Amino acid sequence: MTEHRRRTSTEESLQCIRQSLKSEEMDHEGTHFDLLIPHVFVIFGASGDLAKKKIYPTIWWLFRDNLLPKPTTFIGYARSKLTIQQLREKCHPYMKVKSDEQEKYEEFWKLNHYMAGSYDQKKDFELLNRELQKYEQGNTAHRLFYLALPPSVFECVTVRIRLTCMAEKGWTRVIIEKPFGRDAASSQKLSDHLATLFSEDQIYRIDHYLGKEMVQNLMTLRFGNKVFNPTWNRDNIASVQITFKEPFGTQGRGGYFDEFGIIRDVMQNHLLQILSLVAMEKPASCQPDDIRNEKVKVLRCIKDVQLDQVVLGQYVGDPDAKDPEARSGYLDDKTVPAGSNTPTFAFAVLKINNERWDGVPFMLRCGKALNERKAEVRVQYQDVPGDIFEGKAKRNELVMRVQPGEAVYIKMMTKSPGITFNMEETELDFTYSSRYNSIKLPDAYERLILDVFCGSQMHFVRNDELHEAWRIFTPLLHQIEKEKVQPIPYKYGSRGPKEADDMAKKNNFAYYGSYKWVKGKP
Repeated sequence: MTEHRRRTSTEESLQCIRQSLKSEEMDHEGTHFDLLIPHVFVIFGASGDLAKKKIYPTIWWLFRDNLLPKPTTFIGYARSKLTIQQLREKCHPYMKVKSDEQEKYEEFWKLNHYMAGSYDQKKDFELLNRELQKYEQGNTAHRLFYLALPPSVFECVTVRIRLTCMAEKGWTRVIIEKPFGRDAASSQKLSDHLATLFSEDQIYRIDHYLGKEMVQNLMTLRFGNKVFNPTWNRDNIASVQITFKEPFGTQGRGGYFDEFGIIRDVMQNHLLQILSLVAMEKPASCQPDDIRNEKVKVLRCIKDVQLDQVVLGQYVGDPDAKDPEARSGYLDDKTVPAGSNTPTFAFAVLKINNERWDGVPFMLRCGKALNERKAEVRVQYQDVPGDIFEGKAKRNELVMRVQPGEAVYIKMMTKSPGITFNMEETELDFTYSSRYNSIKLPDAYERLILDVFCGSQMHFVRNDELHEAWRIFTPLLHQIEKEKVQPIPYKYGSRGPKEADDMAKKNNFAYYGSYKWVKGKP
């Protein structure tokens, strides 16, 4: 495809999103508002890692592609005393600025401002409010607050926003980063606190996995294709496995990871969100609350996870590894408490007690320091009934790969080419990089922050959804901590504990190890 066609295709995609922004952006009463109304985007924790690596690059990309309403002003707020130039220098390595974008980049930074202040002093928030008013000039204006903050200051900041910094003539929306508590009780306490300050339609609990292309495509694949729906049930599906694997360890940040562990960090949120989209019933419409209602319904059908349904692991160094980092285990990280039993790998089997899924195991698998980087949903179908091929036919699988390289493919059996009547595995393949090689997929944060401007909560976590997610995992987490359950050691760079594969096999998942991608496939 020529450069001209690539540019045209990308521009058409951007124009579609711009049109969506114009048609979808609404206030809390559901009425359209003028895009010329000022917007002020405030980033609390602007000097931190999340801000420089994700938030500032995201708002720059949205600004660069003309996807934000005009005028929008950006204000960073943190305790660190920085100039806007120093903040810019911290963010620059992550901004991905092309040579022909310099003029636009300068324009972006002219709209950025920075304030240093405390997170608990009334006078500092009064100063912040006056700063916001300066860019609103007494007009109707909308305010967005992104809380990229540690949990220790969360309550005082939200109270100060409510008392001092709410928009007077426009809407106010608050974006909240995880962790949303550590268990059911702390999560409920946080939700109760927020409910005293803001209405649910003002709260945007962000889980970046809900912004990923393939996660957002799950609903279209399920409900926009007749071919899948008739078989999407316990009569045809043997098991479902949802996987998240990282090929690196804690990289010196084990002290932070140790506070949460892999279940809180990945399984209770990212993987359970994907499970709810895979398993939910068809919503009444594509409206956010209709979709989130169905997600909550399916979560309510899942019982608490029991310890005998779980395999826990913790990586140890591989002394034969070429990579020096791989020779070190989790406990070798000096920031990790000595003797920590925090799992870096977890495998859990969940059962959904409803008519569609009764008896079908949903397996969640996640871990650090594994053999590859991968996130996928693998739907494995039952064996072919009345098999005439003497057991040579392997199970069909529908695989939705979230990363790396978005793809959907179906593993199927076919006759080998040639004179013989042998069988082999092949795939019906829809790989994004092949089908859409000229389209740049937006980052997950781009989609989600744009959704906040639009007022769409479809891809954000609702209070009752969060409550159900914690209900499922809290008893297990408390038992692990109370009984000091020891994780199984596994080598850095391996598939994880063998016991996880054994549990998958016991739960009707068949692993053959014979499937090969054609050379050149991702």
